Amino acid sequence: MTVPRSTLAATAQLAQEVRKSRFLANAAHVATPDDALAFAAAVGHADATHNCWAYRIGPQYRFSDDGEPAGTAGKPILQAVDGQGMDQVAVVVTRWFGGIKLGAGGLARAYGGCAAECLRTAARALLVETVDVEFELAFALLPLVQARLAGIDATSLDEAFGGDGVTVRVRLPSARVEALRVLLADLSRGRSQVRRID
Repeated sequence: MTVPRSTLAATAQLAQEVRKSRFLANAAHVATPDDALAFAAAVGHADATHNCWAYRIGPQYRFSDDGEPAGTAGKPILQAVDGQGMDQVAVVVTRWFGGIKLGAGGLARAYGGCAAECLRTAARALLVETVDVEFELAFALLPLVQARLAGIDATSLDEAFGGDGVTVRVRLPSARVEALRVLLADLSRGRSQVRRID
């Protein structure tokens, strides 16, 4: 069974100080890699020593150490995102050097810890996997089905009227497809079939 993942319900920010270096984490929900890069550019500080970042969008991910030793900033930030079970999230951790070197392990703990704490305290929204399906109905059944769609968390996308009836396209959580099948079978006496649209 797949563990449900979450994203951020709103942008989040967290500041920490580690051995006189200031760290500022900014996190946001992002839908595309371009959104993530734009967010990193928007919240980065020109006067900071480093603006390190990572994002995860499904199987796509990327991170940047922004001049820190390889693997000490971007990767720990990404590990914080994954460790919190989050998706469609970008995190930027900005560092202002305070004069005391942290070493590779200290940097990884500081960047990863700041990102993880920012995400841990942020407002979350559950990500629900949705699918698009379509089905055909007799004209007389359309109002009945439309009235029941909200009850199975389905959103109507399109209705195409033909000579014999109407083809309806809806989006709904994948876990609710079976409920739609049962509803249509009951209302149409087994004549209406759900087809998944890829």
